Amino acid sequence: MSGLEIERKFLVKKGGAYKRAAFSSSHIQQGYIPSETATVRIRLRDDKAYLTIKSKSADGGLSRYEFEKEIRPDEARELLKLCQGGVIDKHRYLVRSGNHVFEVDEFHGDNDGLVMAEVELASKDESFEKPSFIGPEVTGDRRFYNKHMLRFPYGLWRDTLPEEYR
Repeated sequence: MSGLEIERKFLVKKGGAYKRAAFSSSHIQQGYIPSETATVRIRLRDDKAYLTIKSKSADGGLSRYEFEKEIRPDEARELLKLCQGGVIDKHRYLVRSGNHVFEVDEFHGDNDGLVMAEVELASKDESFEKPSFIGPEVTGDRRFYNKHMLRFPYGLWRDTLPEEYR
């Protein structure tokens, strides 16, 4: 897959409503290979693996070019050894809302306690229905980029968020 990725990110309220609403879940481990001009991600998702390259965003994190290719899990495990800063560990829950699917990530390890949702859109101004558990938008806030959380884990700044989201 390749093309323009348009997504919006949100905090998720405590309580686990997203788990009850989910139609699917998976375990994800991902790391990042150093690059000055793009984000290069290696991801293991259950029994599948992917190499993803994303350009920098020119509009505050709302959209960017994305290239993704499925690779073999053994290749991903070897590439993860090249990643700097460790690995992001999370469970992803898929939740339908209107015509969209929200990906809700529950983080583990150094980012334990953080739950975020994102929705991919066809255009920047596309409307969508938010599930009741969706909180404030964090699109473009670097603290919530997975790559950033390897260097500055959620545990260091969780107290900056309202209680209902930590």
